[in-house]
Amino acid sequence: MLLLLAEYLQQFYKGFAVFQYLTLRGILGVLTALALALFLGPWMIRTLQMRQIGQSVRNDGPQSHLSKSGTPTMGGALILSAIGVSTLLWADLSNRYVWTVLIVTFLFGAIGWVDDYRKVIEKNSRGLPSRWKYFWQSVFGLGAAIFLYMTAPGSNETTLIIPMLKDASIHLGLGFIVLTYLVIVGSSNAVNLTDGLDGLAILPTVMVGGALGIFCYLSGNIKFADYLLIPYVPGAGELIVFCGALIGAGLGFLWFNTYPAQVFMGDVGALALGAALGTIAVVVRQEIVLFIMGGVFVMETLSVVIQVASFKLTGRRVFRMAPIHHHFELKGWPEPRVIVRFWIITVILVLIGLATLKLR
Repeated sequence: MLLLLAEYLQQFYKGFAVFQYLTLRGILGVLTALALALFLGPWMIRTLQMRQIGQSVRNDGPQSHLSKSGTPTMGGALILSAIGVSTLLWADLSNRYVWTVLIVTFLFGAIGWVDDYRKVIEKNSRGLPSRWKYFWQSVFGLGAAIFLYMTAPGSNETTLIIPMLKDASIHLGLGFIVLTYLVIVGSSNAVNLTDGLDGLAILPTVMVGGALGIFCYLSGNIKFADYLLIPYVPGAGELIVFCGALIGAGLGFLWFNTYPAQVFMGDVGALALGAALGTIAVVVRQEIVLFIMGGVFVMETLSVVIQVASFKLTGRRVFRMAPIHHHFELKGWPEPRVIVRFWIITVILVLIGLATLKLR
C-alpha cells in the first residue's frame, strides 16, 4: 500500500525510490509490526480480562500450571493483526506469494479462533471437534497446494530440493500437491502442540521465520540463487516483508507472553503461524530445511505420536506426559529452564539450516 504511494511520490522526489529495496521494507515490516503489537498488547489483555476470556488448565498436567488458569488467551489475534497491517502497508500487493501466505495464515487462524471461542466463551472443553479441525485444515491446505501448483511458472517451483547435495532434486509433478498439503497442515499442528509453555512456541517461530526470510530474499534474486545453487523463484523475495512482520509481531507478543505470561496465543495464533511457516517453506522449496530448523516442533509432534502409539499398542507410556516439554517439567525441570533450553536448540538448528546454503 505504502509502496504504491512511494512509487507515485517518486516522480516528485527521487529519494522515495529507496522504498523499492526489499531489505528496507523488510526492516520496516519488523518495526511496524513490533510497534503495533507493543501498542495494542495492553489494550487487548485488558479486553480479554474484562470479557473473562481465560485459559482453562488440565488437572492431570504439571501442578505448577494450575496457577495459570484464567490467564487471558486468544492473544494470537494480536499477532495476526500486527502481521496483517504491517504486510499490507509495506509489501507489493500485486505479488501472488504475499497474498497466498496471508490468506493461508488467516484461514488457519480462523480455525483456531473457532476452537478457542468454543473452549473459552461457550465453555465447551472439546472446542472444535478434531475431525472438523482437520477437515478444514485439509481444505485450506489442499486449496493452497493446488493454487501454487496451478500457478507455478516453471519446474523450479514444484521440485523437491535435497539440501547439502549439489545437484540433487526430485521432480514431484502432482506429488507437489501432496507434499505441500503435508507441510502446511503438519507445521500448523506442530507449532500448536509446542505452544504449551510461556514463550516456548513464539520465539522458535520467530527464529525460523527470520531464517526463511533470508531464503526468500536469496531465492527471489537470480544472482544469489545461481551462486548458492538454490531454486530461483521470481517474486519470492517479496515474502521478506511478511517474514519481517512475523518477526516484529512475534517479538511484540513475546513481551507479554514471556514467563510468567500475561497472555497466551491460543490456537488462533499457533495454527496460523505454523501454517505460515509451512507455506513460506514450500514457496522457496525448502521443506527439508524447515524440518531441520523446526526440529523443536518436530520433536514435540513425534513425542505425541510415540506416546499415543505406545499406549495403544502396549498400554505403556514412553514419556511421563506428552508433548515432551511436559515430560521434562514432570522430571523436575523448572518451566523457564525447559523454555530457554528449547530456544537454544532452535538457535543451533536454525544455524544448521542456514549453513545448507553453502554446504552443497
